[in-house]
Amino acid sequence: MDDKPKPRLLDQVRDTIRRKHYSPRTERAYVQWVKRFIVHQGRRHPLEMGGQEVTSFLSDLAVSRNVSASTQNQALSALLFLYKDVLGVDLPWLDHVDRAKKSRHLPTVLTQVEVRALLSHVEGTPALMARLMYGTGMRLMECCRLRVKDLDFARREAIVRSGKGGRDRMTMIPQALVEPLRDHLGTARVWFTEDRGRDQPPVELPNALGRKNPNLGSTWAWFWVFPAMALSFDPQTGIKRRHHIYPQQVQRAVHRAVGRARIAKHVSTHTLRHSFATHLMEAGYDIRTVQELLGHKDVSTTMIYTHVLNRGGRGVVSPLDR
Repeated sequence: MDDKPKPRLLDQVRDTIRRKHYSPRTERAYVQWVKRFIVHQGRRHPLEMGGQEVTSFLSDLAVSRNVSASTQNQALSALLFLYKDVLGVDLPWLDHVDRAKKSRHLPTVLTQVEVRALLSHVEGTPALMARLMYGTGMRLMECCRLRVKDLDFARREAIVRSGKGGRDRMTMIPQALVEPLRDHLGTARVWFTEDRGRDQPPVELPNALGRKNPNLGSTWAWFWVFPAMALSFDPQTGIKRRHHIYPQQVQRAVHRAVGRARIAKHVSTHTLRHSFATHLMEAGYDIRTVQELLGHKDVSTTMIYTHVLNRGGRGVVSPLDR
């Protein structure tokens, strides 16, 4: 007879997420939503609840908390994961819980003049990363997670590994960034050599690769392009190692630059990606090419940039101007 105590519910959620190789950000979000759902329903176990409680919780988020549709849908995804993947309960009512309809908002796009102004006010490593995001269309976390082996200077190509949806894609390395990136890697190589000389634990490897090839994390090819300055503890393993740069550091640098450049728009690091796509389409590149560079699964996602092109009211000349 097995007297080993059953893991706590939230630990079961974490274990299942890690077994399915979801990202740490997804893990944090799902655990938080499961916790909030249980507290909202008087700390009852999810097996004691059903569709009525789930609908009540989601309605409370929309009405009382006034959350966005995407936030409400994330909460629903977390609860679907809890019941189907963690508890192994396939309840028919889950398939009939309606997802909130997302509002369609046009993305914020900077002009090329505004991009130059913004980039001129970012300093240090975040400056190089901001230029790379605008020059390639990378998302912030895709840029943070770049490995040395992902950059091919001879072909001026960069491979974005496991982007949104777990897909890899290829993008260009701007000619203007070849030498700055080479210089930056020279600094990163110094940190890599120091880590190896001190016999520090290797860098984190994706999924089960670290177990299959434990020595890969100690090679230069797998080192971060943008390593963090200090070592930190891995929240999953507790190992103290060199992580990639923290995204908040880049976000704060861009936020400060927006103020210094006096740009009166709501700008984030993701705005650089929107601007990359729009400026390519303004330059005449076809939508399929832009779709591939952005890594969009469906071209309809890319088509939103046709609505923000600088053509003055969709290219129509107002009768007042005639």
